[in-house]
Amino acid sequence: MQLNDSMRDAAANGAHQPVLAEELVELMVPQVDDRVIDCTFGAGGHARRVAAELGEKALFVGIDRDPVAQRYFDLFSQNQRCRCRYIQGNFADALQDMNENGVEADLIYLDLGVSSMQLDRPERGFSYSYNAPLDMRMDPDNGVSARELVNELPYEELARIFKGYGEERYARQIARRIVREREERPYETTLQLVDTVKAAIPTPARFGSGHPARRVFQALRIAVNNELDSLERGLENALELLAPGGCLAVISFHSLEDRIVKRFFNSRVGKCTCPPDLPQCGCGAEAELRILTRRPVTPSEEEMAANPRSQSAKLRAAEKLD
Repeated sequence: MQLNDSMRDAAANGAHQPVLAEELVELMVPQVDDRVIDCTFGAGGHARRVAAELGEKALFVGIDRDPVAQRYFDLFSQNQRCRCRYIQGNFADALQDMNENGVEADLIYLDLGVSSMQLDRPERGFSYSYNAPLDMRMDPDNGVSARELVNELPYEELARIFKGYGEERYARQIARRIVREREERPYETTLQLVDTVKAAIPTPARFGSGHPARRVFQALRIAVNNELDSLERGLENALELLAPGGCLAVISFHSLEDRIVKRFFNSRVGKCTCPPDLPQCGCGAEAELRILTRRPVTPSEEEMAANPRSQSAKLRAAEKLD
């Protein structure tokens, strides 16, 4: 796939709006010779801001599973002083491969939001606002699509996905209606699914905060792309890959992701897990991280007004100890 003129202009001129970019740089404090890994390169919004701090000896590695991202990376790399390298694939797998090859990094960060290049391209099927094939794969050449999940999974599994990944209150009602309706007409498009969700939930719920299908679409996207498992594996691999004194930062966009990040950071600060009445610590807990964000950093009112997609963003960061 080639970049069209508007996509090319956006990449070259930085029109893409990265969330919490300045706050990310303030926490990580990039140095001129750092080795940096952007685990979710996307259209390169954060990358441009971080790379501006790097010098000729620095290395910037961009990772993304979406093949479209490499076109943005190629444009990005043409304008940087640092050395640049791109890896297409799941960031958890890429970080593991780098660990196995003895690579070290000074800064690693993840932006877990769906990229604008995915949301704003109707044919990718991520959005409930456009009628498009029901896909949602971040790598459109691999994996199982949302259409396959919706048409093939049993009622119990669909309800579990909607409840567990979307925190959808009416998960069972929606799953039950999907199973009934797909017998007569298999699901092919996003708006077909939107109509089912609206019909399955009580009338007042259709007019609550946010789009009525938002949680179902979120849940399917997470399931299709195995996002939570990738995050858990990615955090483990990132910590192992970091050099002492290095920084790991994560921008999440919903509570499931944020809880995983918070739990991971807290589990590595060396807090004793022994019973309180034990006279001497026996768990041997050792601190691996120092948390840099006692509370998650959130966007300013100005950023949320300029970029409504940033409203649910939370940034957490931690430093690897010696």
